[in-house]
Amino acid sequence: MLKVVLQTFLSLDGVYQAPGGAEEDTEGGFKLGGWQIKFWDDAAGKIMDQQLAETQALLLGRKTYQIFAAYWPTAKEDLEVANKFNAVPKYVVSTTLKTADWKGTTIITSNLAQEVSRARQQASSGVLAVVGSGKLAQSLMREGLVDEYRFWIHPIVLGSGKRLFDNGVIPANLELVDSKITGAGVVMLTYLPEKR
Repeated sequence: MLKVVLQTFLSLDGVYQAPGGAEEDTEGGFKLGGWQIKFWDDAAGKIMDQQLAETQALLLGRKTYQIFAAYWPTAKEDLEVANKFNAVPKYVVSTTLKTADWKGTTIITSNLAQEVSRARQQASSGVLAVVGSGKLAQSLMREGLVDEYRFWIHPIVLGSGKRLFDNGVIPANLELVDSKITGAGVVMLTYLPEKR
């Protein structure tokens, strides 16, 4: 069974919005997109390669899905990531998306816990990766559906933007099970939720 792993790039003040590019997500007038790029180095690349190798399926919110679907099917760079993302099953959670053209995509419109349970059955081991997708991540946390958290904390304070742990997130204790740091100062923290 796949484990649901939330993998998120975060600023020190908890912002997850638009780490990869200026135009990635400008909602709310956010003008600081691309903040993560200057911290990328070989160490981060090696850790990402390890996490990518474990990924057997993607679970995405609509906005992240649309960003990915517009880029990865025809990507000319990062071909290892493109090949992986294009090959694995993709699940997009949305009440508004009616069609999904990216090969291997299933749209989840309701019964999140039931559909995530079904998606977890796609392989006997590996990761059902939740990438970006902040609102979906918050829903998964509220429903106790996250098996593991992998936070990439970047040494930057943004002061504005969408925050992962915003009002309405249910309080939870987490157990730190791994930590790594890159030469650029990015700290990767892996947590397991406290057993209920």
